[in-house]
Amino acid sequence: MPETQTTTDQGPTRRPIGAGAGTGAGIVPVLAFAGIVVAVMQTLLVPLIKDLPELLNTSPGNATWVMTSTLLAGAVATPIMGRLGDLYGKRRMLLTSLAVMVAGSLIAASTSELLVMIIGRALQGFAMGAIPLGIGLMRDALPREKLGSAMALMSSSIGVGGGLALPLAALVAQNADWHALFFGSAALGTLSILLTLAFVPESPLRAKGTFDVLGALGLSAGLVLFLLPITKGSDWGWSSGTTLGLFAAAAVVLFLWGVMELRVQAPLVDLRTTARRPVLFTNLASIMVGVAFYAVSLVLPQLLQLPTTTGYGLGQSMVVAGLCVAPLGLTMMFTAPVYGRLSAKYGPRTTLMIGMLIIAVGYGAGLGLMSAAWQTVVIAVVLGAGIGLAYSSLPALIIGAVDPSETGAANGLNTLMRSIGTSVSSAVIGMVLANTANQVNGVAVPTMHGFRVSFLIAAGAVAVGLLFALLLPRAPREGRLKSRGSAVAEHQPLRGKGPHESHEPAVAEHARAADPTMDTAARP
Repeated sequence: MPETQTTTDQGPTRRPIGAGAGTGAGIVPVLAFAGIVVAVMQTLLVPLIKDLPELLNTSPGNATWVMTSTLLAGAVATPIMGRLGDLYGKRRMLLTSLAVMVAGSLIAASTSELLVMIIGRALQGFAMGAIPLGIGLMRDALPREKLGSAMALMSSSIGVGGGLALPLAALVAQNADWHALFFGSAALGTLSILLTLAFVPESPLRAKGTFDVLGALGLSAGLVLFLLPITKGSDWGWSSGTTLGLFAAAAVVLFLWGVMELRVQAPLVDLRTTARRPVLFTNLASIMVGVAFYAVSLVLPQLLQLPTTTGYGLGQSMVVAGLCVAPLGLTMMFTAPVYGRLSAKYGPRTTLMIGMLIIAVGYGAGLGLMSAAWQTVVIAVVLGAGIGLAYSSLPALIIGAVDPSETGAANGLNTLMRSIGTSVSSAVIGMVLANTANQVNGVAVPTMHGFRVSFLIAAGAVAVGLLFALLLPRAPREGRLKSRGSAVAEHQPLRGKGPHESHEPAVAEHARAADPTMDTAARP
């Protein structure tokens, strides 16, 4: 089995790639559960969006900050926690993320004040870094025959948690005090911490170097400046000075941040690695998948809950609407083992393209399947299968193109790309639905035309994503792959590259050769 150098408290050691402390019997479900718990935070208050101004005694514009703060905090935390995990231990940072989420849940559960609620929700969003950390732990601990389906399940947990949260949150909101949602999330977070302590070993793999504080501050500032006008542009006006000024400031800050990252020895994000063809086009495809994923989450609940008097609304309750959309997340979970078999045979690049084609079929069929609740369930199942396959392919493509010591940071950046996709989707679909709405008794009611245009936009995003997937390098044949891995094992010594990279490229290539589910295409 291939080896790589790891840095532990006792000094450098050699360990087989994919040979963790155990068989992974407990690691996979525990880490997947952590991912689901974290994803729940993103959609926890979706059933209450219309009621938040009254519940928090504030204006509708101010109430949206309760959702925006979670998104911004998650975007900032994801790449930072991934890098901290590479440096100081992925399990340690996972536990930190979950602990911060529990603290945020308890703060939100104890207040109805807007500012305090925003702080609590931001702390909840901070836990999004757990997704790339979990993928990294699986990469370091599991045997290669289990790694593909395990990473697929972890990657899909974002959709699983979001899908399951909708009906459960609606049920709680209808039958109990809304603060119970936060007490419940705190309990889930605490349970996840205990399970992680009991079943998940720490990875001995460490990246060399120090944490890039200036890089973290620069990226955080750039992301906030970029995502803020995306999420608030519809309220401020897309052509307003505030919106355009923030976009311009984001461009300047991110450009200066990029220049700085290219000059430091241990950057937060290795932009040279990010610019490699396999990493670049995987991240671009991730944005498009994020757009497609969030579009259905915005359209179907509204369609289901609109009154039948509109002529197209399905007149369902909040709970029934959540149950109709829930198969989206459940199907994503069940596609994880299917992905493992498909990827082992055809490679994650092909699996990504299959997933995107299924998404396109789902949105195309959805244009004519909006007249009954059961039809929305069919749409959710088809889209869930496609999105599950696409999401499952992304971490394998990333891991197959980066050094093992960069797993956390690279997957953190990829998770961030998905979040940017969902943010863009929320802004664009929200704008479309608002501009095509009818005014009924002073209330804007989305139209069927708006729903269909939204589906067409999602299908267009998938088409662009499919183009990016086609630009990914092809995986070599399995036989040639094994031969190359053997040659590396016999002829390449273990050598350090520098202060921020702990492995020779040949070692990373060798590590990827050990896992047939990973895309091991040569660098461009």
